Amino acid sequence: MNNFVGIMKKIIIFILILGAAAGILGFYYYQKNIYSKEVLKLEILGREEAQAFEEIEYSVKYKNNGNITLEEPEMIFQFPENSLPSDGETLTVVKDMEDIYPGEEKTISFKVRLVGKENETSKSEVILRYRPKNLKAFYESKTTFTTKIKSTPLTFEFDLPSKAESGREIQFSLNYFSNADWPISNLRVKIEYPSGFEFIASQPQALEKTEWDLPILNKAEGGRIEIRGKLTGEIKEQKIFRATLGIWQSGEFILLKETVRGVEILKSSLSIFQQINGFSQYIANPGDSLHYEIFFRNIGEEPFQDLFLAITLESRAFDYETIKTEFGQFNRGDNSIVWDWRQIPKLRFLGQGDEGKVEFWINLKKDWEQSSIQDKNFTLKNKIILSQVKEEFETKINSRLEISQKGFFQDEIFGNSGPLPPKVGESTTYTVIWQAKNYYNDVKNVKMKATLSPGVKLTGRISPENSRLTFDSQSKEIIWELGDLQVGTGKIVPAPNVAFQISFTPDFSQRNLVPLLVSQAKIIGEDYWTEEFLEAIIPAIDTALPDDPTVNEEMGRVQ
Repeated sequence: MNNFVGIMKKIIIFILILGAAAGILGFYYYQKNIYSKEVLKLEILGREEAQAFEEIEYSVKYKNNGNITLEEPEMIFQFPENSLPSDGETLTVVKDMEDIYPGEEKTISFKVRLVGKENETSKSEVILRYRPKNLKAFYESKTTFTTKIKSTPLTFEFDLPSKAESGREIQFSLNYFSNADWPISNLRVKIEYPSGFEFIASQPQALEKTEWDLPILNKAEGGRIEIRGKLTGEIKEQKIFRATLGIWQSGEFILLKETVRGVEILKSSLSIFQQINGFSQYIANPGDSLHYEIFFRNIGEEPFQDLFLAITLESRAFDYETIKTEFGQFNRGDNSIVWDWRQIPKLRFLGQGDEGKVEFWINLKKDWEQSSIQDKNFTLKNKIILSQVKEEFETKINSRLEISQKGFFQDEIFGNSGPLPPKVGESTTYTVIWQAKNYYNDVKNVKMKATLSPGVKLTGRISPENSRLTFDSQSKEIIWELGDLQVGTGKIVPAPNVAFQISFTPDFSQRNLVPLLVSQAKIIGEDYWTEEFLEAIIPAIDTALPDDPTVNEEMGRVQ
């Protein structure tokens, strides 16, 4: 009996120990698994389809379905990539929230405009981080929502002929229009030309011939990009032009619209080309006399008869009063010249392989009006029409550099001294003033140069003192480095000046003479627009100082 009681006691003790152990393990398991993140319901409500740039709203809805308070909650909302948050926020929004009590349900809204092309999808994401009460661990719930861009309210199309003659100049445009309720900025157009296309010009001017930045587009606003070029290829060959319209955002190009158009190559039957002063690629200068020769050739198989050839001139640089032409009729109303078959035999009949020519002469003005520093990069345009063939030629015009070089004894800059007239063996100082002007295009790497005569040296006095004036003691050459001269210098904006003092000590061989002080001066520079090197020369200065009214020739003769 005693043994039985003892055994029962041991069994009871064992059971109690097992129970305690199970309780401890259960408590530990409970602590580890007391909370499941599934009790927090998190979802994004929004539109499954939307129009690009249309304002839409995402509603983030959350509910605590558990019986434990969720503390220190933090919501992270990620807008769709490349979208435009309506409140000007960044694409990632972090919100610190109040504790979420059991059964509590709330909604937070985010407004945005989606950016992209038609049929693209945009995904938003939300993450909710929190810590259940009485636990140290943080939990995280997240979900996503996808919206499809059903349309982009932009029109973007080529206005391009379906056929073109090989080797002929063609003109086409890219038309764009916005019907979005939101003003769209940072727009850019890119184009891919087919092989055989030679870019000539565009309006507005292109970036590297293939890209254009567009102005901000409000609703119901649009415009066009006009492009000129020559297209060559094999007969019946299809040439594909491709263009894209997109928006720059955070340094990335986002495609909005794309357009593609094919052009079939036809055989050209009339060829037109021109020469100016004997050159097919001529760069004009202000004041030039120009001789235009217009050549036309039948490169087809059928002859042409009873043709008219018309040329229209366009540039403020033309001096229309000087125009001369044989057999052509000049019309002042539209500045055109017309030749007809009655005066030109080759216009009366142009057989296969035949070539004809008309010509005229006209001068350019040396000076014409400029309204601002943006009024620059001038060209000569002439449009030619022969039968159904149209050609347009542009000839660039160089800028015009001007300089002045003046010498003075009487001046208010340095105050000169020494005998006047100059005397053998004695030193007389003079002031030389240089000025540079530039008119029609921006010019770079501008320098002005001259050489001091024997017996002449620099005194070291220069005004302004920071002028970039250098002197080579061996060659006695003075160089003034001006750098870039913007258009209109001396006409719209002030012209730069530099003054320097020289000292002249004549020797016996110069007695009774009027010696040179400074050689002729030359200015040189490179035209940004035409990429031509320009120069201008001004006469030398002697001791008679023709620009100083207080000095005459006798006062310049060495004694």
